[in-house]
Amino acid sequence: MLQGKTAVITGGVRGIGKCIAETFCKNGANVIICDISSPEAAAKTEEELKAYGTRVRMYNGDITDPQTAENIAQIIKDEFDKKVDILVNNAGITNDKLMIKMKPEEFTKVIDVNLNGAFYMTKAISALMIKQRSGSIISMSSVSGLKGNPAQVNYSASKAGLVGMTLSAAKELGRRGIRVNGIAPGFVETDMTAVLTDEQKSHAAQNISMQRLGQPQDIANTALYLASDLSTYVTGQIIAVDGGLIM
Repeated sequence: MLQGKTAVITGGVRGIGKCIAETFCKNGANVIICDISSPEAAAKTEEELKAYGTRVRMYNGDITDPQTAENIAQIIKDEFDKKVDILVNNAGITNDKLMIKMKPEEFTKVIDVNLNGAFYMTKAISALMIKQRSGSIISMSSVSGLKGNPAQVNYSASKAGLVGMTLSAAKELGRRGIRVNGIAPGFVETDMTAVLTDEQKSHAAQNISMQRLGQPQDIANTALYLASDLSTYVTGQIIAVDGGLIM
């Protein structure tokens, strides 16, 4: 479905981002991964992805620095024939705490990674897509950005901001042939949820219509659809992949 396409994925060394990278590689895409994980973790992911037979380029960079996005754009120009088809803004962090106890820097850091970083990447990569008049940009929001969540004013604000940015960018870039969409995952089993007990997971599942937690592959499949030519008339959409959690 992505044969010959090139994708940039932030936060692609582990979790949902890694699953998206694997799914893209399986479907023929070359991938450039921007992540701040350890060299050992990055090397392991790179080896695993290269087994699918497509090009894999790892870049250790902090997306809160605008220069990182510019460096990724330069890699595309120098190593990928100035061609990029897909951007997945997946990198993100949490720092949950009740608002009354949250320090200003704890709020700002989450905004800086989750929202500002996505803006820097979208700006730099869309500039290349505009020249080729095609592309698909996918930003990872969250159900917390659609309905809010206690002790997550920083995280919810960042993910709600991504929704607004996605809708505005879709209106700006549509006439240039670029689609911009978002995915809002629900409760997904990743390293972040691995610390929960089975009882806690069971309780969470009771609030989900489908009575189970999501899997990274559920999110990756939706990203594959939005990245592929199956969604050439889909833009400005935020797709909740949450098993019916917030309907």
